Amino acid sequence: MESHRLVVGHAVEAVIESFGGLSRLAKALGHSHVTTVQGWRDRGSIPVKHHGRILEAAKTLGIQLQRNDLLDELPLADLSDEDAARAQCYTLLANLLHAPPAPALLDLVRGLRSDGSELGQALNALASVAQRTSPEKAEREYAALFIGIARGELLPYASYYLTGFLQEKPLADLRGDMARLGIARRDDVPEPEDHIASLCEMMAGLITGAFGEPASLDEQRKFFTRHLASWAPRFFEDLQAAKAAVLYMPVGRIGRLFMTIEAEAFGMAD
Repeated sequence: MESHRLVVGHAVEAVIESFGGLSRLAKALGHSHVTTVQGWRDRGSIPVKHHGRILEAAKTLGIQLQRNDLLDELPLADLSDEDAARAQCYTLLANLLHAPPAPALLDLVRGLRSDGSELGQALNALASVAQRTSPEKAEREYAALFIGIARGELLPYASYYLTGFLQEKPLADLRGDMARLGIARRDDVPEPEDHIASLCEMMAGLITGAFGEPASLDEQRKFFTRHLASWAPRFFEDLQAAKAAVLYMPVGRIGRLFMTIEAEAFGMAD
């Protein structure tokens, strides 16, 4: 996976400038006030959930903005290529699992190119399936997997996988660690914080320094062990095997392989 060395706060300022300022960006996104956009500037980054909407707004207005401009928006210190690639993989998973992929995200996925490793082959497979998947088809698949009429085929929450119920002790434990690490829940996200997409976003933020200074490897290991290692591999296995999964079958494979790579890397660091 391609990696990048990134500059603190550069991308969020560049995005705001490309739209002509705070007010114009807020208006393009349908916000009546600039509060949300100002919050992104203050934080130094744009939450991944909003990337698709921003790219769609840019396309409508004829603004030249690429997905990489947003993937690079997290406030980073001087990361190694390996850590930058890890953060990008977590961010990609977060984007795909937060909500149905917007057309701009599908365009990004269609252009993925990787090596011949097992994870690289999974990324290439995702790109291939995405080339045959329309936004409407992706939205229907996402709904079948995660929403449904009463519920989707899968419930992507740590509490459910670990206890069989939603909003149980794993969520309480996560909220405790979030408070300790200075990670605040966003008001625009209705799902409990132990959603797989939110956890992937948090891991990316710990690597990049989105919540302050980049977390130490030991802190990253603790968070991964407490909140992902015990259930995320099973979730991704279930996603890969889900009846409704077509586009999301290789997403499940990518997540499963990446969780194994992360677990092995943290073990080697002991």
